[in-house]
Amino acid sequence: MATGVELLLAAALCLLCPNETVRYPAGFLHLDKNGEVTTHVELKPLEEKADAPLDDVPIETLETIALKAEKLLKLREWINGRHLRIATLEDYPLSYTKRFDNGTVVGLGVAFELIDFLKEKFNFTYEVLVPEGNIIGSKTDFADSLIEMLNTTVTDIAAAFLPLLSEQRGFVFYSSTTLDEGEWIMVMQRPNESASGSGLMAPFDYWVWILIFISLLTVGPVIYFLIILRNKLTGDKEQKPYSLGHCAWFVYGALMKQGSILSPIADSTRLLFATWWIFITILTSFYTANLTAFLTLSKFTLPFNTVNDILIKNKHFVSQRGSGVEYAIKTTNESLSMLSRMAQQNYAVFTVATNDTYNLHNYVEKSGYVFVRDRPAITHALYLDYRYRKTISLDNEKIHCPFAKAKEPFLKKKRSFAYPIGSNLSELFDRELLNLVESGIIKHLSAKDLPNAEICPQDLGGTERQLRNGDLMMTYYIMFAGFATAIVVFSTELIFRYINSRHDSHNQWATHGVGRTPNGHQFKPHKWFWRKSSSDSAKKLLNGSQTSNTTPPPPYQSIFSSKGRQDNTSMNRWHQAVNFGANGNGGFGALRPAVADSQYGGMGITSTGLRKFINGREYMVYRTPEGQSQLVPVRVPSAALFQYTYTE
Repeated sequence: MATGVELLLAAALCLLCPNETVRYPAGFLHLDKNGEVTTHVELKPLEEKADAPLDDVPIETLETIALKAEKLLKLREWINGRHLRIATLEDYPLSYTKRFDNGTVVGLGVAFELIDFLKEKFNFTYEVLVPEGNIIGSKTDFADSLIEMLNTTVTDIAAAFLPLLSEQRGFVFYSSTTLDEGEWIMVMQRPNESASGSGLMAPFDYWVWILIFISLLTVGPVIYFLIILRNKLTGDKEQKPYSLGHCAWFVYGALMKQGSILSPIADSTRLLFATWWIFITILTSFYTANLTAFLTLSKFTLPFNTVNDILIKNKHFVSQRGSGVEYAIKTTNESLSMLSRMAQQNYAVFTVATNDTYNLHNYVEKSGYVFVRDRPAITHALYLDYRYRKTISLDNEKIHCPFAKAKEPFLKKKRSFAYPIGSNLSELFDRELLNLVESGIIKHLSAKDLPNAEICPQDLGGTERQLRNGDLMMTYYIMFAGFATAIVVFSTELIFRYINSRHDSHNQWATHGVGRTPNGHQFKPHKWFWRKSSSDSAKKLLNGSQTSNTTPPPPYQSIFSSKGRQDNTSMNRWHQAVNFGANGNGGFGALRPAVADSQYGGMGITSTGLRKFINGREYMVYRTPEGQSQLVPVRVPSAALFQYTYTE
């Protein structure tokens, strides 16, 4: 095996060797530095044997190369000095025209920079034609279109970035070299706040809210059913079976972090209540944390980011008339055919205006539409608008950038030049265009007049995050909905109260014959009758609330009077808990009610019972004959009510 030193020595000796003439096989083409076939090489017939064996080179490849080179040579001779007719579209900055006073039309843009390069390469001249409709065209939109000019051979080539659409392939021949992959972007008004969702709805996903609402409606009945089932299976009489309304309000109160008057005794019922409380505690903790993060972070999102957002929300959008977007929507087998219904319902507007700045101000800024345009065009339009607004305000970024671009493309299509069917110019031009694409020249030409920084990005980068009305809008909605619901319920209560009162009064007087004249007409009884009946019903209600074997508490005066206590038989039946001294120690003193002071002149008295403070109020606690505690209020207003209730 040769060493490294030996290899270096062999290379040095090869440099001193005489250069032998390289012998090529018959039919092999020599190209000069310009890629043209040299004239001094004689093209030998392929049937002749080569001077060297070519076992590893197939004859078909050599024949194909020879025929192609010969055809290209003839095309070069044909196009040399020829005048071509080139069609284009008004599609700034990729292709557009400028018309002079003498009627001359000059093509400009990236497409014509490529055409000028080919012009210098192949030595031809050209004139520019623009279709009257300034549209690409389709099977149903053929008149005054670009494909009509190509199909009828009015022009030799279409110098425009044309999207490769399936329906147009039957009318024109697309270039085999793809110039770029076009991306159509949505541009809309920049919202004042992030569109991730309103402030209160943002922490959770849509389906999370749905499940929370379902659980709020179902947990109450489930708890009610399990309590009823437990009582029937166990026969427990201590656990009170709560009503369905109480269970539902417990579930809602727990969600709102409110207490509950329900106090279950059974362990299984307690576990049900505790499970719901734990679930609500975890849920509200997550909600609070995510809501805080949402309100403090400055991340910005848009309400319309994809085609599905446009479709679901039925958002009006606008695009250029006769562009790739229109035909991708109206053609059945294209990627945007699901938007055809929106186009039929006039949610999609296809404007004939070629000025993108005008479309931005007229449709987006004034009408709130979404503008769909290819990326180079909309980037230039936003940059021009940004420079203009810079002259109005120097430091307010929100004034500089009233528009925002979606990050997801609305449509993606490969684009290329087009030729008439059967044209050979594609074979001559595509090789040169491919070199320009691979070297990045086309991408450079598309963005050569733009700054390196992104123009009006989606997130302007502001660090401040102040709460606005948009963040609290859901709070306002909930408040208004709550008040409206309360008003409806209140009105319903009034209506049912009126209906029930009419029904009760009718039954009360009509049944007993009271309130009717001899001829059968009703009349309203006197006011004293109403007062008497209401007072009687109140007394019946009061007496009905007490059991027959329960002795009512003694009159209020007898509590502080030994004389009254001796005369009152009901007082003697009460258990004496504590005897207070007559010297005032342990007595009421200044705490005696005014009625006792007025009757006994503030003298020391002896009373029974125990004084206690319950919920900040003073009571005398007595024992009933049944062993239950009875509270008698000491405070003057409560004492007056007590006296009125049991003596009047």
